Amino acid sequence: QVQLVESGGGLVQPGGSLRLSCAASGFTLGTYVMSWSWYRQAPGKERELVARITSAGGSTNYGDSVKGRFTISRDNAKNTAYLQMNSLKPEDTAVYYCNALSGALDDYWGQGTQVTVSS
Repeated sequence: QVQLVESGGGLVQPGGSLRLSCAASGFTLGTYVMSWSWYRQAPGKERELVARITSAGGSTNYGDSVKGRFTISRDNAKNTAYLQMNSLKPEDTAVYYCNALSGALDDYWGQGTQVTVSS
């Protein structure tokens, strides 16, 4: 059974940085992650795409609100994705979710990790 485990969330002051990690396990032989994404959901708001990266080639795209501040990366050998978040703002406060799309187009989600930006 595929599992995604996120880590790295927490409380940070405005202007600070955090690095989120998402480790996948349970992929059987022949299956693989085609792309990784990070989404976030703030209270009372819809879930929104933060960033996405393809496993092959590493093509990325970002939500407009995080461009230039956040960087998504992946380590294919470790089946792990990362989200480096710099220059954090209070409006970045949300639960951040990791998503992995397999080559068979199956969606997998992590449990979410809370990021709070506050002084």
